[in-house]
Amino acid sequence: MVVDMMTLDTGQMPKPDLAPRDNYLTHTRGAWSWLFTLDHKRIGIMYLTCVLSAFFVAGMFALLVRTQLLTPEGTIMGQDDYNQAFTLHGAIMVFLVIIPSIPAALGNFVLPIMLGAKDVAFPRLNLFSFWLWVAGALFFVLALLTGGLDTGWTFYTPYSTDPNSAMGGMIPAVTGAFILGFSSIFTGMNFIVTIHRLRPPGMTWFRMPLFLWGIYATAILQVMATPVLGITLALLAVERAFGIGIFDPALGGDPVLYQHFFWFYSHPAVYIMILPGMAIISDLIAVHSHRHIFGYKFIAYSSIAIALFSFLVWGHHMFTSGQSPLVNVIFSAITFSVAIPSAIKVFNWLATMYKGSISWNTPMLYAMGFIFIFTIGGLTGLHLGTLATDIHLHDTYFVVAHFHYVMMGSALIAMIGGLHHWWPKITGKMYNENWGRWGFTLVFIGFNVTFFTQFMLGSQGMPRRYATYPADAGFQIYHVISSIGSYILAVGFFVTAGYLLQSMFGGRRAPANPWGGRSLEWQCSSPPPHDNFSKTPTVGDCYDFSVLEWDEDEQGYVWRADIPHPGEEEPRGH
Repeated sequence: MVVDMMTLDTGQMPKPDLAPRDNYLTHTRGAWSWLFTLDHKRIGIMYLTCVLSAFFVAGMFALLVRTQLLTPEGTIMGQDDYNQAFTLHGAIMVFLVIIPSIPAALGNFVLPIMLGAKDVAFPRLNLFSFWLWVAGALFFVLALLTGGLDTGWTFYTPYSTDPNSAMGGMIPAVTGAFILGFSSIFTGMNFIVTIHRLRPPGMTWFRMPLFLWGIYATAILQVMATPVLGITLALLAVERAFGIGIFDPALGGDPVLYQHFFWFYSHPAVYIMILPGMAIISDLIAVHSHRHIFGYKFIAYSSIAIALFSFLVWGHHMFTSGQSPLVNVIFSAITFSVAIPSAIKVFNWLATMYKGSISWNTPMLYAMGFIFIFTIGGLTGLHLGTLATDIHLHDTYFVVAHFHYVMMGSALIAMIGGLHHWWPKITGKMYNENWGRWGFTLVFIGFNVTFFTQFMLGSQGMPRRYATYPADAGFQIYHVISSIGSYILAVGFFVTAGYLLQSMFGGRRAPANPWGGRSLEWQCSSPPPHDNFSKTPTVGDCYDFSVLEWDEDEQGYVWRADIPHPGEEEPRGH
C-alpha cells in the first residue's frame, strides 16, 4: 500500500481543510445531479447503495433456505419454490453483489483519490457501467416476474436448456448476467487505463498502494475472462430460444462443454471476488498496525500470480464429469500451486502485525476475522483439490461451506472492513466504535456457526440443493445449528447497518486522517472535495511513521512540524 512505499510531498500542499464548505456531497443537489453525475465518488456511492440493496434481497432468500431446512420434511416451501430460492440467492449474490462490490463501489470511490487524480480516465464510461449494472439487475427482477429460475446460479445444462425443467425466467436471467458482464468489463478497462495513465509524479509501480495492485489484477481478470461468460450465456440463450444443439445432448450438443466454458470464466471470477478483498486487508493491517507492510513487492507480485493461475485451474470443478485421469491430475497439481501466492499474503500480513502498535478498532477486527476465515476456506480447499477426497465431497454441503468461507466469509468480510475503514472519508462522520465491535462479533460468530457446521454435514454425506432430507440420517441437528447461526448473522448485519446509518445523522465529524493512514486519500478533507485535490500532489520517498502525530483537538492524525523529513535539515511544517 502507498502508506508503506510512498508518501505525500507535504511541502506542496497545505494542511487539509477539515470542514470544507463544498464537498462532493454538497457540490450539486437534486436527484438528477446524482443519477447523471460523472463524479467517481458519487458513482461509487450509487454502486454501494444498489449492491447493499441486492445483498439484502439475496440475504432474505438465504434465510428462507435455512428456515426450510430446519426440519427433514421442510417447513415453509415446496421443492419448486426451494429451487427458486437457492438459485436466486446464489445468482444475486454472485453477479449483483460480490463481483461488483469492492471494485465498483469502494474501488470507484477510493482509487482516483489514491492516485491524486480528479477522476477515473473515462468518467462517462464509468457512469455507463453503473447503468448497465442497473439494467442487469432489472432483468433479474423480470426473471422473477416471468416464472422464476430454478437451475442453480451456474445455469447448468440440461436444466437450463430443457423447457420442462427450467422456468420462464431463464432467458431474462441469462440476459441480465450478460449485461452485468459488460458492466464488469468496462469497469476493469477504466481502472487499468486510470492506473497506467493517471499516476501522480513520483508514484512508480512499486510506490503504488497495494489496494491499487489488487484492483489492477482484478481488472485484468475482468477484461480477459468475462467475455468468455458473455459468449457462453449468449449461446445458451440462443439454444433455449431456437432449439439449436450446442449444449443439449438431445440436439447433438455437449453439456460438459458448457461446464468448460462456464468455469473457464467462473474460476477467475472467484479471484475477481477475493483479490480486491485481499487488497483491502493489506491496507487495513498496515494502517491499523501502524507499520510498513512486510514484503511489499511479494504481496504485489502475488496478486498478479493469483490472477495468472486462476486461468489454469477451472478443471478442478469437473473432477466427476468424466475427464481423463491425466487431466484431473494436472488440474489438481495446478490447484495446489495457487496456495503459494495466497500463503505469501497471509504470512506477510502476520509479519506486518508482529511487534506493531495495533489499534483494535472495528476495521482491524474485520481484518483479523478475514485472516481466520480465509485460512479455513483455503485449507478446506485442499480437500476439494485432492482427487481422492473430492470424489466423495463433490456436491455435498462441504462444498457449500468452503465456497462461503472463501466468497462470503472472506470477500464480504473484507468489503465490510474496508467500508468501516473508509466510512469517515466517504461520509465525513465517525461511527460508534462500541457498536462496531458488537456488530463484528455477531457477524463473526453467526458466520462460523452457520457454515462451519456445514463442513460436518458434507463430510457425512448431506447433498446440497435438496429441499428435504431423511429424518433418520442424523442431519437435522446440524441444519438446526446452521440455521440458528444464519439468524445471528442476519442480526449482526442489521446492527451494522443501523449504527452506520445513525452515524450519518448523529456521528461525530470525521477528521481528514482518523487512522494515521499515509496514502493520498487521507491527505484530503473528509468528505473529499468535488475535485479531490486543488492540484496534483507529488509523491516523495518513504517517510518514517514518527512524522504523524495524534491531534487531540481534531481527534485525528496530523503531520508533525517539529521533525525534519528524511534527508532535510529543516522541518516543513504541516
